[in-house]
Amino acid sequence: MENFALELQMSLRLFFGGEKCFGPGPAALLEATDRLGSLRAAAAEADMAYSKAWTSLRSCEQALGFPLLEREAGGRRGGGSRLTPMGRALLTAYRELERRLEEEGGRLLRELLPQLAEEE
Repeated sequence: MENFALELQMSLRLFFGGEKCFGPGPAALLEATDRLGSLRAAAAEADMAYSKAWTSLRSCEQALGFPLLEREAGGRRGGGSRLTPMGRALLTAYRELERRLEEEGGRLLRELLPQLAEEE
């Protein structure tokens, strides 16, 4: 019989005024957009319709009250998107918060359920 240990997996979602405003999906879209320079390319990489990606980020922007992306219309050069300073700050803080919560959650799991949790 295999020996399995209990593990913690969390999914962080941020709410503002009771409304979900940011989570794993928008964070992944922003990271891909930052890497690829295009929301359309980020959506394609995630196997998501561009309209769904655009709507998702637009909903986040409306809830937060600031833009996450600067968009440049297409044309001869093809346009593109890049993170705004606030978008980058939010993404960075979100990933750090996620990291710290995972770390603390793992510590608490080992403290509260040592007989089931894997030691590091």
